Amino acid sequence: MVFGNIRDLEDYGYLEEEILKCFAYAEKHDLMSYEKGSHEIQGDDLFVNIVEYETTETENRFWEAHRNYLDLHLMLEGKERIDINFIDQLKQKEFVEKDDFLPMDGDANGYVVLEPGDFLLCYPKDAHRTAIKVDDSIKVKKAIFKIRIK
Repeated sequence: MVFGNIRDLEDYGYLEEEILKCFAYAEKHDLMSYEKGSHEIQGDDLFVNIVEYETTETENRFWEAHRNYLDLHLMLEGKERIDINFIDQLKQKEFVEKDDFLPMDGDANGYVVLEPGDFLLCYPKDAHRTAIKVDDSIKVKKAIFKIRIK
């Protein structure tokens, strides 16, 4: 798991090339103007999902992780808490291959708060529970880059 802000990208040059491509894409494109939904960058190997939602209470959210893709969450507008843990510390349920979705149950061992420009990179062992309100429920717009694991 890597947590940072795009203003400090020079500190993250060690990241994989495909991840750095996401940051370059975000720099060259006005993601705030993108409609909700999936936008192709390199076919199924690299794409970005634009999501908009209202943050909510923890009990209304679910744990997830992915085996086939890395998730790079980039906050565009709003503020949300994302609970984090390792999948081995949670009760794993049946993996849904077609959705690349591993549901889980359990408690957080930490969290991050994403504000505009902040990002969270989640690898396959990184469980995350998104869309949790920080203070009050607010609208969030976020880019989630999906990077196929090769």
